[in-house]
Amino acid sequence: MDPEDRIARLDETTLAVRDLIGASRDLATRMAKVMAINATDMTAIHLLTEQGPMGAAQLAERLGIRSASATVLVDRLEQAGHVERVRDTTDRRRVTLTATAAARRASLEAWLPAILDLDEVCRTLSDDEAALARDLLRRLTATMEGAARG
Repeated sequence: MDPEDRIARLDETTLAVRDLIGASRDLATRMAKVMAINATDMTAIHLLTEQGPMGAAQLAERLGIRSASATVLVDRLEQAGHVERVRDTTDRRRVTLTATAAARRASLEAWLPAILDLDEVCRTLSDDEAALARDLLRRLTATMEGAARG
């Protein structure tokens, strides 16, 4: 079957999820502009804030960029005061990247209005609706994470 035919036959819930993903992408682009950084830089700050410190190679892998590009990105974020390079105390060759408190604060300030709006919508759900929504979202997240890993 032709891919366009397959798309045309998708379930309405699948299409709603597609629309949510698109709106999320648009919001992320807007938040990057609010923070006066590009989308990749914002994603790097988000990864370091949400998942904690990591090495440059791991950050590059998570961003889907080459290690040389990650070095340029980290240099830029460090110069802007968003990221710190922390040397390992036992192996001085090993460097871990961490988001600065200022970066975490700026990110939270930019995202907080949207997060609070989402929270307001979620609080309108009954207990049963909320449980169903959480289950669906967890299953969709696991599916997307699996697709991202290949």
